[in-house]
Order: sequence, then structure tokens, then C-alpha cells
Amino acid sequence: MTAIPQARNRRTVRVTALCVLAVSALTMLTGCGEEDPDAGTNGVGRLPAGKIQEKSRAAADAAPAVHLAGTVVTGGVTFTLDMRLKSGGGSGSVTSKNSSFKLLRVGDELYLKADAAFWNHGGDTSAGGKLAGKYVKVPQDDPAYKKFSGFTEKDVLLPALLTLHGKLATAGHHEQAGTRTIRVSGDGGPGGTLDVSLEGKPYPLRLVRGGGAGTLTFAEWGKDFPAAEPAKSETVDYGGQLPGS
Repeated sequence: MTAIPQARNRRTVRVTALCVLAVSALTMLTGCGEEDPDAGTNGVGRLPAGKIQEKSRAAADAAPAVHLAGTVVTGGVTFTLDMRLKSGGGSGSVTSKNSSFKLLRVGDELYLKADAAFWNHGGDTSAGGKLAGKYVKVPQDDPAYKKFSGFTEKDVLLPALLTLHGKLATAGHHEQAGTRTIRVSGDGGPGGTLDVSLEGKPYPLRLVRGGGAGTLTFAEWGKDFPAAEPAKSETVDYGGQLPGS
């Protein structure tokens, strides 16, 4: 009378063992139970590196405004930028080793604001007293206009900056200021790295330029900001080429 229960027990053990094996195999196929890092994201993390960069550039181009901050090294000079940019203008500060100044562009009109030391650096010590602390209108035919206006032009500055060099590849999932990102690298890093948002639109959030040419962060994509011409009382029209141009 005891043979039947024992046979049932053996079948139960075999079925249980098979279930355990099936669950184990399924777990292995799904990444040992690890969460998909792209689950709940905008999906760009699943794309090839070149496509991620392409979508990131498109999102940056389409955004009406952005706030960028960090360093840019060009011609052996390091500039520290804190700029807000949009198609109709831009404003912010630029600092280099020997000087610091503010820029404001409204349409095609560019204004530069700096202290006396900045203006005296050009050799005209009388200029410092006249121009210090004022928004100085930069003539469009002045060499300074071309030199500085690029810092305020979103459609000029971003394409020049958001470029990685060498063979592109993805370099893992990361986080920038609390936002999940996918990183794209050029030549494994020496060509630069770009962190692209996995939340919402695939905006660039952090750029490390190749060759040690600076690091920048991007935020407040699409957030507008005021860019109006300064008051007459705060403005000086030098009427000619600026000192030190």
C-alpha cells in the first residue's frame, strides 16, 4: 500500500527539479536577473554610437535655448565659459588667465562689459576709466566682434564643440546631474566623450573634448531667458575700433 505514495513523491521531486532548471535557464537568458539599463528611457542607449551622436546633435539644434558652462582650450588659452544661448542672442561670462568679461548679444548687436584692467591691457590706460563697468558696443567691423561673438551664437558654438574625433563607440551607462545618460566616445576616449540624456529628448549633457581641450556641461535645454539691449545709461558707443583689438 505504500508503493503508490512513494511513486507520487518521486514524480513530484522530478517535476520540481525540472521547474528549477527551467527557471534557472530563463534567468540566464534574461541577464541573470539584472535590470535592463535602457528600460523606461528614450531608447537611444540601444542605438549604435554614430546614431546616438546624430540624434543628440539634432536635439541640440532644435532646442530654442541652452545653458552651457565649463572650459574650452583653444590656441593654448583656456577660457572658462558660463553662457546662455538662443537663436536671437546670448549672454554670460568668459574668463581667461588674464581677464574676465561679460558678453551680451541681441540680434546682431554685441556688447562687452569688463573692468578697467581689461581695457587698460590694450595699452590705452585712459580707456579703463571711460569703459569700465559699462556695456561697450562692439562695432561689427572690429576684430573683437568676430573673436567674441562666436561665444554667444548657439548655431555657431554648439556645432563646433559637439564633435568627437576618431572611431565612435558607446562607453556605458552613466549619470549627469541626476539624469541617466549613455556615453559615446571617440577612439575609446582620446577623441572625446559625450554623455547623452536617456530621459526625455536625447540632449547632450556633458562633453569632454578630445586632446584635453576642455570639459563642458549643458543644462536648461529649451528654457528661455531675457536678452534685451542694456539701458542707455549703462552703454558706451566707443565709435571706433576698441582698445586692444
